[in-house]
Amino acid sequence: MSVDFTRIKPYGDTFNDGAVQLSFSLPVPHGEEAREAARQLAIQMGLLEPQVYHMKDLGESFTYFIVYGKCQHSIDFTKIQVPKVESEVMDFYQINSFIKEKIGRKLVVLGACTGTDAHTVGIDAIMNMKGYNGEYGLERYPEIEAYNLGSQVANEELVSKAIELDADVLLVSQIVTQKGVHITNLTELIDLLEAEGLRERFILICGGPRISHELALELGFDAGFGPGSLAPHVASYFVQEINQRQGS
Repeated sequence: MSVDFTRIKPYGDTFNDGAVQLSFSLPVPHGEEAREAARQLAIQMGLLEPQVYHMKDLGESFTYFIVYGKCQHSIDFTKIQVPKVESEVMDFYQINSFIKEKIGRKLVVLGACTGTDAHTVGIDAIMNMKGYNGEYGLERYPEIEAYNLGSQVANEELVSKAIELDADVLLVSQIVTQKGVHITNLTELIDLLEAEGLRERFILICGGPRISHELALELGFDAGFGPGSLAPHVASYFVQEINQRQGS
């Protein structure tokens, strides 16, 4: 099959048929009027031949829909450029050897879920000794002193602890993202560090389901890691970054 990367479209049953599935809720009571409202909305979104495949009464005059349709548009894949963390990914043993040989001292890494975020699954996957998905967390690395501060950590508390422990790296996990609260929390940390003249003292890394490297850079962080990131991805980046800064 020959693919024209200048005109990429979704497909379902047939190549380039544009078939897509989307789901949403509307503040309308369940019924045929609701079904038609969802269908008309899909038309206004630009979908061809929309079909409301499923709808469910959510109560309180809200209805949930799953809609099938055909997308008219295509994307020129050859023109897409996305900022990415460019460091070479090393394994557990390579990272520890790199620290020992290139940096010559243990690195201090602090991790936390800041603000009101109480979801530690992301930071635990990176930090906890048992790790995640077959990869050890940073607490297992002999050349890293890892401190997991847990959830609902105020930015002021994180900065204070970083100064106390003379940290090299701050890892901030943001799972809760409603109304852009993750942007608020991350921006406040940068503002606090800059106000105290401490921004250049630490390598700042953020991560979470709606975090990308591009967003992290826009907010003033050094790197961002999204879903699926593991401890070696994060550690490979910051050990190489520290080594590069030491040499500059």
